Parts: sequence; C-alpha cells; structure tokens
Amino acid sequence: MDELWPVAAFAIGGICVLLGIVFLALFARYFKLWIQAFSSRARIGPFSLVFMSLRKVKPSVIVDSKIMAVQAGLTDVHTQALEAHYLAGGNVHRVVHALIVAHRAGIDLDWDTASAIDLAGRNIITAVETSVDPKVIDCPDPKKSGRPTLDGVAKDGIQLKARARVTVRTNLKQLVGGATEDTIIARVGEGIVSAIGSCESHKQVLANPSVIAREVLNRGLDSQTAFSIVSIDIADIDVGENVGARLRADQAEADVRVAQARAEERRAEAVASEQEMLARTQENQAKVVLAEAEIPLAMAEAFSEGSLRAAK
Repeated sequence: MDELWPVAAFAIGGICVLLGIVFLALFARYFKLWIQAFSSRARIGPFSLVFMSLRKVKPSVIVDSKIMAVQAGLTDVHTQALEAHYLAGGNVHRVVHALIVAHRAGIDLDWDTASAIDLAGRNIITAVETSVDPKVIDCPDPKKSGRPTLDGVAKDGIQLKARARVTVRTNLKQLVGGATEDTIIARVGEGIVSAIGSCESHKQVLANPSVIAREVLNRGLDSQTAFSIVSIDIADIDVGENVGARLRADQAEADVRVAQARAEERRAEAVASEQEMLARTQENQAKVVLAEAEIPLAMAEAFSEGSLRAAK
C-alpha cells in the first residue's frame, strides 16, 4: 500500500495540473467576454459561454448582440433566443440593430417578427429604415418595364400619358409573405389607366390631375403587400394622340374595304350570271338549228307517205 501512494499522488497531481491548464485556457478565452457581459449587465455567465462553444455558437456574437440590446433598453431579447437565431442561420447583429432602430423610432417590432423577417431573406434593417424614412417609387419604372409613361384613354378618345411617384413605407407585419414593390407598381399603373379611362373628358384630368391620385389611393392597392402607400402624386401628364379619331378612321377604312369587297362580289356574280345567260343563249340557238334541220326531213317523209300535197 505504501508503494501505491506515490503513484496515486502523481496521478492526482497530473489531473490537477491538467484541470489547471484547462481552467487557464477557458479563463483566457472567455474571461474578457464574461467581463464585458458582466459590466454591461448582459447576464451571461461563464459556463453559458462554454456551453455556447459546445453548441457551435460563436460567443462573441451573442455577447456583443446582448450588450447592444441591453444598452439600448431592450429587455425582451433573451440569450436563448439569440442562440436559436444564430443556429438557424440568421444574422443576429442585424436583427438586434433593427430592433434598436425600431425602438428608437417608436415602431412596434418584436423579436419574433424581426427574426422571422431576417430568416425569410429580407433585409430587416432596410425594412425598418423604410418605415422611418418612406421610399419613393417611380411608376412606371423605365428600367424594369421599358416604358416611360402610363398611357390611358379618356372617354372622349384622347390619350393621356402620365407618370406617377408613389411614396411607400414598409408594413413590417406583412413583410413576410407580402408582395414586393413590383406588385405596387403594377397595381398603381393599372389604377391610373383605369382612372383615366373613367373620366368623361381628358380636359377634366388635365385641369385636376389629383382626381386620378385620389381615386387610385382609395382603392386600397397596398392590400396583401409588404408596403403601405403613403401618397400617390402625378409627376407629369401629357396629351397623346387622338385615339378615338384614329379608331373611327380605321373603322371607316375597314367599312370601305368591306363595301368594296361586297361590290366586287356582286360584280363577280353579275359577270357569272351574264356568262351563264350567254351559255344558255348559245344552247337555245343550237336547239333552234337542230329543229330547223329536222324540218326538211319531216317534209320529205311526209311527201313520201303522200301526206304532203301540192296546192291547187
């Protein structure tokens, strides 16, 4: 037994040295992060930092994000939620930054909504900034549609060419699954063309272009989209061609062609009827000639039979 004590003491000493080395390594790695979290009241313990590494979570990201949230006064952002979002492939820094911006701007945005938007692939910071500072969209967008204006025709047949500027802000509640700004452009363009078409005269539109904007705005075109329309402004409106007159001229030309076709049809029928009558005349003349040829034969036959007598 006495011989085993030195071996046991050596083993215990080795274990203590190994534990000391591990402790020093962990202390050197996580002490600075723990001090940062402790001094900022982020409430992240040293063992939590170790377990983060075991779960393949980068502790520095979680600590920095939690400190940002605490310093900004966000009390509903929990460490476990930060870790879960990191493991899901989300950008923790960006979500916390967006929550801070929304909190300072007085926008109602919670962690669940912000993290869902980030995981959906949307830029949550841009969305929040657009909610604070509304975005202006050109309608139509020449870069996407290739058309510089929206062309509509009033009831008097005059074409109007309009350009609109749509001011929108992000609807954070519908950002996930909501339609993009392309849908807004398409709906506003359709609404402007329809509004121009419902006007009795193009002069009415030229005198008060805001009539179109009000009518389009009252249609609720931002329904089921990721944006809320703040205003629709007619930037420019010009008079195009007289579509009604051109259509009437085209219709008259088409009517002329139809009448000419019908006249040609009647002329062809008359020519065909004339040729048919000439053929019938020739046929009747042939029948007369045949009948005249039969007269001498009949006279000869009658004379031979004695039925034909000379007059006294």
